[in-house]
Amino acid sequence: MIPFLDEDAVRAALRWETLIPALEQALIDFSAGRVLQPVRTSMHIREHRAFFGLMPAVYRDILGAKLVTVYPDNGARGLATHLAVIQLFRADTGEPLAAMDGRLITEMRTAAVSALATRALAPPDAHVLAILGSGVQARAHLETLRLVRHFDEVRVWSRTPENARRFAEETGARATSAEDAVRGADVVATVTNSGEPVLRGEWLKEGAHVNAVGAVGRTRRELDDRAMQEALIVVDSREAAAQESGDVLIPGVGIDYELGELLAGRSPARRAHHTVFKSLGIAVEDLAAARLVMENTTRTCS
Repeated sequence: MIPFLDEDAVRAALRWETLIPALEQALIDFSAGRVLQPVRTSMHIREHRAFFGLMPAVYRDILGAKLVTVYPDNGARGLATHLAVIQLFRADTGEPLAAMDGRLITEMRTAAVSALATRALAPPDAHVLAILGSGVQARAHLETLRLVRHFDEVRVWSRTPENARRFAEETGARATSAEDAVRGADVVATVTNSGEPVLRGEWLKEGAHVNAVGAVGRTRRELDDRAMQEALIVVDSREAAAQESGDVLIPGVGIDYELGELLAGRSPARRAHHTVFKSLGIAVEDLAAARLVMENTTRTCS
């Protein structure tokens, strides 16, 4: 029988200090063509305003897939909105190696990739962080972005003001309006469930960096036209963004780079008013994280 690692086992095995460099190498390998990975297949479940996604990849000696569900109404039920299971196999024989809960992996790898984008694109002296959203990803992003920049001030906005106040009380941030949060901020993270823009380009200061995380789907976006049209646009996958990102497709903007290209040492060839990293989340990120979990668990048990 293959082992199943629950969320507690994943939490015990996954650390930012090893996850972030593992994801950096995975993204470099992806952009260099060393990963076999189709774009995510999604099935919409209209009855529940939800979707089910299949995310397979082959990365080095690991073959695997994440099965993920997104149920936006789960919060009212006391459940996580994003739930997942990851299955790993040997790439050379197809033998199953391990299965594990994927909720925490999704949470951590998403925030870790935003940290890599922030390290590559944000001003070195960035000191004001704005977070639009107050849920799981807001907390994970606050933790990881502090690993790559020193923030003297953190501002938070949420569509539910009580959630923003609670987040502020628990983290030392300041709850405010979306506009006041963004104006003058050096780094912005949009981590909402909104399908309509919550960030307007007119609020962004020159040189700001935005991690646009929350909206996945051709008709959903968190940033308005101006925020995208005046930006240098970086994505995790060009192919995925061309099929799945309303933030890219609706304003009709071009993609300048994949993040893996910049992490490999390529320098941006043009200047822009600000930068945007549009995060969609790709399977190789999940496999790289799951492999760490499997290896660290095996090492602990041996």
